[in-house]
Amino acid sequence: MVALLRTGRRPWVEYAALVEERGSAEAVFDEELGSPGGQTTLLPEPAESADELIETAHSDLERWAAQGMRLVTVLDSDYPPNLRAVHDRPPMVFVAGTLRQSDARSVAVVGARQATPSGIEQAAKIAEHLVERKYTVVSGLAAGIDTAAHTTALSRHGRTLAVIGTGLARAYPPQNQPLQRRIADQCAVVSQFWPDSPPTRRSFPMRNAVMSGIALATVVVEASHTSGARIQTRLALAQGRPVFLLGSLVDRQAWAREYADRPGTHVVHEPEQITNVIDRLMTSDSPLVA
Repeated sequence: MVALLRTGRRPWVEYAALVEERGSAEAVFDEELGSPGGQTTLLPEPAESADELIETAHSDLERWAAQGMRLVTVLDSDYPPNLRAVHDRPPMVFVAGTLRQSDARSVAVVGARQATPSGIEQAAKIAEHLVERKYTVVSGLAAGIDTAAHTTALSRHGRTLAVIGTGLARAYPPQNQPLQRRIADQCAVVSQFWPDSPPTRRSFPMRNAVMSGIALATVVVEASHTSGARIQTRLALAQGRPVFLLGSLVDRQAWAREYADRPGTHVVHEPEQITNVIDRLMTSDSPLVA
């Protein structure tokens, strides 16, 4: 899979579908680059041979494993099941820590980096309720709302997954490096990017798509019209996942009022309203059931 994705011929989303269709990354690699040992014309010159690409990939996998990073492909049984069900799933994710089957029962809690004290309190209250109801709390390890959601879940001895917009070898924001390490030690940190990848303007919306895909639903606590949480609202609805907007957010933000009227969006005032809806959907014939 690593060697295949490094060819860079197609968008990664296309490779996810191709690999599932063919049953292996090797089959797709052979189709696109020719038999192992042959020189490919699809790579910039000077190009590595297929054998060289594979050898480099094996070396990288060993190095990443030594650093506590594991590669999980869309063909692996422990690839997040909710993420597998969405159209824009990545063909692989890197994981630091341990994913559990119970993490399929998860809810994303997201919001502003520059959060208000009220927003921090609401995020903590929601995360605490989710842990009490045996849900895994998913967030993006950003400052503000994300940090409150993660730290509350950990302090209540619950599960939390951090889906980050950099490679696993980096931490953003830098001040959250200890929190990232703690989540990796106790739960799991997930990234769709090469381990050394830095933060970019494009990487964070991509992270939001994976975050909403991993979770059964997304809760937006606070977010401006330029926030990544607003982007995740759109992405989650496109993936067929319910979105919960806090009533206080709808009162303050025009974009939230616009989304409040869309199918799949719920305006809530108490954490119990979130889990009541999700529990009902999970016991119905909803596509939420993995």
